[in-house]
Amino acid sequence: MNVLIVTDAWYPQTNGVVTTLNQVTSGARAQGVEIDVLEPSCFVTMGLPGYREIRIAINPFTVGRQIRELEPDAVHIATEGPLGFAARNFLKSQRLPFTTSLHTKFPEYMRARTGLPLRWGYALLRRFHRPAVSTLVTTERQRAELSAWGLEHLRVWGRGVDTDCFRPLPRVQGFDGPLLLYVGRIAVEKNVEAFLELETSGRKVVVGDGPQRRYLERRHPDVEFAGYCYGEDLARWYAAADVFVFPSRTDTFGLVMLEAMACGTPVAAFPVTGPIDLITEGVNGALDDDLAAAVERALRCDRGACRAFAETQSWASVVDRFLEDLVPIDWSTNVSRTEAVRPAKSAYARAKAKSLARVGAER
Repeated sequence: MNVLIVTDAWYPQTNGVVTTLNQVTSGARAQGVEIDVLEPSCFVTMGLPGYREIRIAINPFTVGRQIRELEPDAVHIATEGPLGFAARNFLKSQRLPFTTSLHTKFPEYMRARTGLPLRWGYALLRRFHRPAVSTLVTTERQRAELSAWGLEHLRVWGRGVDTDCFRPLPRVQGFDGPLLLYVGRIAVEKNVEAFLELETSGRKVVVGDGPQRRYLERRHPDVEFAGYCYGEDLARWYAAADVFVFPSRTDTFGLVMLEAMACGTPVAAFPVTGPIDLITEGVNGALDDDLAAAVERALRCDRGACRAFAETQSWASVVDRFLEDLVPIDWSTNVSRTEAVRPAKSAYARAKAKSLARVGAER
């Protein structure tokens, strides 16, 4: 099987979408599935306003031709960006089946940054995903929320964690009070300031970067901002923390919570989609509209129980659900097939080779 994934989120971005897609592509390839990824580095890009580290394609006009060149057995569209819309429009126009996935609360993000009404954002999501045979979502609760907004053909996908990379490690002692940790993008929609303003004893550390970092560093000089960390360095921060604080109210899941639990660290969060699907009160964390109260209760959780829960969250099952959901394309019935131009090596093929080489080097 040859599968094409179209995504506006890919390396070198650092976020849950990229992590999920990397795990899916790696797991599928391990099963003998050929995966091609059509992503921004295959095009001319520009930095997203307010998120210069996120680059989006500004010339997605050849997406249809590139899909025809590849003639994949199945296509999955992972994001609602320029590449995602170009792929969706081409496949819809050719009456070719495809699947999609929904990773972020786009309407909530837009409201947090611009004040636009939620109904506008959800109208856009309905329009984008309506032609898909099915749309993968993270949890049952997210499926219920999206159904209430009129989205259809939703299937729960889930998420996993790499328990080899993220594991309990020797903990550093000698601090006054507990070490409270946040990991993720530093942006208004992540509600990081709710963590920074907690009136609790101990030391606060923020791992990550984003458009709000400089502003929050000036407002909270007592907080340590460590920037991006990866692999073993990130695992050490998770393992060193007494509580991982997840202040977001807009995430659909929150992979960082599973990574923290895999290192034995309980999570304190608001009782919203994402945390409420992962956290069992008093076992691997605490949920409360008063985040400081959640922190105090999470401190009493057993670290072994946190690790035990993380070990039940397998990426293998996520990969299997992704592959099972794909819908095959019969190119022999596509009247536009003869329009495909097949150069010896297209610009897309060259860019894809560079992308795969870079990803391989990063691993």
